[in-house]
Amino acid sequence: MLLSVDVTFGVVLAGLLVAAATVAALAHLGPRRSREIAVAGLRAAVQLAAVSFLIGWVVRAVPLLLAFLLLMYAVAVRTAGRRITPNGTWWRAALPIGAGVVPVVAVLLLTGLVPVKGITLIPVTGILIGGALTATVLGGRRALDELAHRHGEVEAGMAVGLPDRDARMEVARDAASDALLPGLDQTRTVGLVTLPGAFVGMLLGGASPLQAGAVQLFVLVGLMAVQAIAVALVLELVARGLLHREPRPPRTPGASRTLSGAEGE
Repeated sequence: MLLSVDVTFGVVLAGLLVAAATVAALAHLGPRRSREIAVAGLRAAVQLAAVSFLIGWVVRAVPLLLAFLLLMYAVAVRTAGRRITPNGTWWRAALPIGAGVVPVVAVLLLTGLVPVKGITLIPVTGILIGGALTATVLGGRRALDELAHRHGEVEAGMAVGLPDRDARMEVARDAASDALLPGLDQTRTVGLVTLPGAFVGMLLGGASPLQAGAVQLFVLVGLMAVQAIAVALVLELVARGLLHREPRPPRTPGASRTLSGAEGE
């Protein structure tokens, strides 16, 4: 066993979490980052404990397995969307995440590289959804930040005749593409800097180094495909104004009554 889940494990884990939150607070890494670190660590502990019990149950039937995968997807969409924008357009993060993950998972299933079994399908799909989530958040936030900082350039592009979508795209494209860098760096340095989780997990499960390397390779390549699709689509949504940070228009108490009265006349 790699780790013994005992009192020492809990004490060390709590110490690391407190250290991370304390460093964020002392370094003034944002007004809420220290609290977010603490909450994220506690949520991870609760969620992983629940998932550890659930996985053994959902792998017994395909409907339960699909329901669990949909739950993973829904949580990823909400997490990514709310991280990008607080307004009602957040749900459109479903498109870049889904469009990236579904084709890759379908190819893996149709070719038989991944069997329709929860013990294999859940972790592989989870890795791909997590990669799409990260790329969507980074791409969407970077694109919207760039549009806010370089709003004058967008207006200038529109003034010379560029369509709104093209003017935004010219400004936001390079910034959004930075979301691909973490995945690219991970793939370029695999085996030299880090041994990712799929590789280590396969080795601990008794697979040969060659088998573990093959599994890790298709996970990394699949991740690059998923993230490229996610970034391209979230950029398109931002450029078309479908994903934005503009506040919702205020609702006046008498607006609906006035409209109803006008319709009745």
